[in-house]
Amino acid sequence: MTTTRAPDGTTGNGAAAPGRLTSYAHGGGCACKIPPGELEAVLAGLPGRGEAVDGAGTLLVGLDDGDDAAVVTSPATPGHGVVVTADFFTPVVDDPYDWGRIAAANALSDVYAMGGTPLVAVNLLCWPRDLLPMELAAEVLRGGADVGRLAGCHVAGGHSVDDPEPKYGMAVTGLVEVDRLLRNDAGAAGLPLSLTKPLGVGVLNSRHKATGEVFPQAVDAMTTLNAEASRAAVAAGARAATDVTGFGLLGHLFKMARASGVDAVVDAAAVPYLDGAREALRDGYVSGGTRRNLDWVRPHLRCDLAAGAEEELLLLADAQTSGGLLVVGEVPGAPVVGELVPRRGGAAEVLVR
Repeated sequence: MTTTRAPDGTTGNGAAAPGRLTSYAHGGGCACKIPPGELEAVLAGLPGRGEAVDGAGTLLVGLDDGDDAAVVTSPATPGHGVVVTADFFTPVVDDPYDWGRIAAANALSDVYAMGGTPLVAVNLLCWPRDLLPMELAAEVLRGGADVGRLAGCHVAGGHSVDDPEPKYGMAVTGLVEVDRLLRNDAGAAGLPLSLTKPLGVGVLNSRHKATGEVFPQAVDAMTTLNAEASRAAVAAGARAATDVTGFGLLGHLFKMARASGVDAVVDAAAVPYLDGAREALRDGYVSGGTRRNLDWVRPHLRCDLAAGAEEELLLLADAQTSGGLLVVGEVPGAPVVGELVPRRGGAAEVLVR
């Protein structure tokens, strides 16, 4: 579906925000996530996996390793697990319909990253009703519904609150075959790393927020579902994967290497980027979330790049929104961007070369 866009947020139905939609948010998309180090400190000590609850199955994947969704065995469907996730964020683009599509694709991605199939989603909407017309909220929800339909996932109801800052996303429930589950702790040394979408969404979104420039290539990437990539990864026999979102490729890769008891190597020259990403970095459009990602992973990082190392590391730590899958294994059509290797010391390490 084509939607006309204008700098003031006008969409195809004529609804317009009093000012650009992204101006109502302190951050944009997954770049507004709580930094990984702070989040891990908050979650420390909470229940992980392995707990059985009478009549409710066993928690297979919980908080232990920072996986993309929770998975619990399903008493009603032997051999399958129920996948549950929630994801929402502030406006990442000015067009409300596109924002709805992006947020929905991002939420559904958590299920795909576990090797699952989404079944039903409910909307999560926070809206400043005294500042923004409800017609714009309807456009956001329409975008989410259209992506749910594209995914073959029911979108039914949800929850809304009056909030000074607009936010939108979904809580999604899906199913996965337990013996084909993709998880963070199942990586093995000697296997390649495949990336199913190019990086660079974060710096382009930062430029869009600052200037109003529209980047269709970024919107196309963010609204592309990870369904096909997930199916291809499972069919290829992959057992470990994650989606690359707010913690950047380096952050998500470090969490996977740490959980799997291995180190990781990134071949910087093999990593694909969206058109305009390097120019946006050169011009200084780097979010605070990206810089926090790099600061968090830097103690666990070795860099063998001869020149331009800091710029390259910032791109590899770029906070993505609705990014692709990082898969341990080869995925047809996706570039191999590195590999997992045996751990050298007591803590996980990521080498960028």
